[in-house]
Amino acid sequence: MQRVLNIKTTKYLSKKVKVCGWVNSIRSHGKIIFIDLRDRSGLVQIVFAPNLELKIYELAQKLRPEWVIEVKGVVQKRPKGMENPKIKTGEIEIQAESLKVFSKAKTLPFPIDTLGYEINEEVRMKYRYLDLRRERMRKNLEVRQKVIQFMRDFLQKEGFIEVETPILTKSTPEGARDFIVPSRLQPGKFFALPQSPQQYKQLLQVAGIEKYFQIARAFRDEDPRADRQAEHTQLDIEMSFVSQEEILDLVEKLYISLVKKLFPEKKITKVPFLRMTYQEAMEKHKTDKPDLRKNKKDPNELAFCFITDFPMFEWKKGEKRWGAMHHPFTKPQTENISEIKKHPERILAYQYDFALNGYEIGGGSLRTTDLEILTAVFEVLGYKKSEIKKQFKHYFEAFSYGVPPHGGIAPGIDRFLAILLNEPNIREVIAFPKTGDNRDPMMDVPAEVTEEQLKELHIKIVKPKKK
Repeated sequence: MQRVLNIKTTKYLSKKVKVCGWVNSIRSHGKIIFIDLRDRSGLVQIVFAPNLELKIYELAQKLRPEWVIEVKGVVQKRPKGMENPKIKTGEIEIQAESLKVFSKAKTLPFPIDTLGYEINEEVRMKYRYLDLRRERMRKNLEVRQKVIQFMRDFLQKEGFIEVETPILTKSTPEGARDFIVPSRLQPGKFFALPQSPQQYKQLLQVAGIEKYFQIARAFRDEDPRADRQAEHTQLDIEMSFVSQEEILDLVEKLYISLVKKLFPEKKITKVPFLRMTYQEAMEKHKTDKPDLRKNKKDPNELAFCFITDFPMFEWKKGEKRWGAMHHPFTKPQTENISEIKKHPERILAYQYDFALNGYEIGGGSLRTTDLEILTAVFEVLGYKKSEIKKQFKHYFEAFSYGVPPHGGIAPGIDRFLAILLNEPNIREVIAFPKTGDNRDPMMDVPAEVTEEQLKELHIKIVKPKKK
């Protein structure tokens, strides 16, 4: 007999079914035992009557919460007045005829029938596989999948090709610190985990792909922050022969369609999305990610906006040098190389951010394809010409074979979902997140490795001196 999901048992009235799942709760009314069985689709009530075969009834008496079981029985209407409108299967119950226990369970370290916010985060992260049994968490993951699938379908209809890019790549100066991975076969050399697929997606434009996207993993070794993750997911988009406005229009169309289809209860404040310059945003709102909702207490209001015309460079006081406001590959709004070098503070960029309800949910730019301009940008950032050509040899080589004008954007999926689902933290929409200080208590990582592994990698650990 094939297993039936709990939610579908209502279609089998007066018929025998097999259901499987976790014991959610147990109640006894006299000698009758009631079990709420939980699977990924929801709950269904199982009834074990005393007229059952003795060994089955005795086994039912031993059941405890979170045991994993299989039950075969006949679907029947509940007695009048005993219906449960709180669950979708509330008008039926299954009269058990057989019972199999797949596995027993210890008492859980915390309840899973609550929202879970009240539980210490360290404990929730340590037992994340139990925390995910929570209805709220399961629904969050279901919504995440629907959003990602919608994005894929939308972009494929727009003529985009989904291309996976490497996770083991090269360390480059793009902003945050890289996570580096030692190479066993090339001692003393390292891979880096990508902060974004930036160079690969640009090289795909050189390759003539023209319309690329990817649900991409991005890695950044940043200092601990409460609402940041060492790894996150973004919708990565790159296009050839497009203007800035065409890129923003595509994103606007995608998000309007997505909200309308998957979140009809949400109301978008303004369509088309408001566009303002970085200077205007800072002067009016003192931030480059303004919250433009008419009613900031309304969780169903979505105020999208684009911030454009960012400065190309920003002065890093602590390091006493210029840094890229976005990243070095962003196209300056001038082709005057002398102006770029002499007055970096004046240069604006074809850079844009995507904001929602006071949060940045994406960013992008048109890219520099003129290698002389790109070299000048890196020189402003403090690199020598010889360093630039060595570090980006593959880049300069590729662009010498004909490169189309191109640009892109990378909206973050985690932050967007957290806002839509009214969650306080992006960890609530990620299956297995890290803590605020980039640890995973469940897997107990980061962790030490053996001396043998270090020896294979030609690495020696130098412990910091005690102060």
